[in-house]
Amino acid sequence: REEKSFPHNLTRNPFCKGYGALDFIMHTLKKDITHIGRLKKRADFLRVQSTKTRWVTPSFVVNVLEQEMDGKVLCGFTVTKKTASKAVDRNRIKRRLRALANDIIGQKGATNRIYVISGRKDALEIPYERMKKDMLWALKRLECVTEKA
Repeated sequence: REEKSFPHNLTRNPFCKGYGALDFIMHTLKKDITHIGRLKKRADFLRVQSTKTRWVTPSFVVNVLEQEMDGKVLCGFTVTKKTASKAVDRNRIKRRLRALANDIIGQKGATNRIYVISGRKDALEIPYERMKKDMLWALKRLECVTEKA
């Protein structure tokens, strides 16, 4: 059986059977990830985005709403057609943002919060390590960082 070649010298995630995670590998092990719930309804996204508690980075915008939820964390991801006209690009940005949320928010994010992360066009080109630093900085500025044991 021949291994399929990948364009642009990208390496495939060895833990993923599909071809989705080409240029980055999540650094957090699945057993160490705190469960992050998902936002799916438009009304929830609008409620969080209307709070004006946000931090803007070159690759994404983080909106936060503090709400009593018994220690849970909810996270929603959005990328508009204005940001990336092709569905392939929008899906890739969302995939990178989900991995980022699992790495950073799952480990160091404060509980009882709802996060909405809106992707920007630069999220396609910016290195994953830079995005991690930006996410940590955004959470510190929004006072949403807790050190978990």
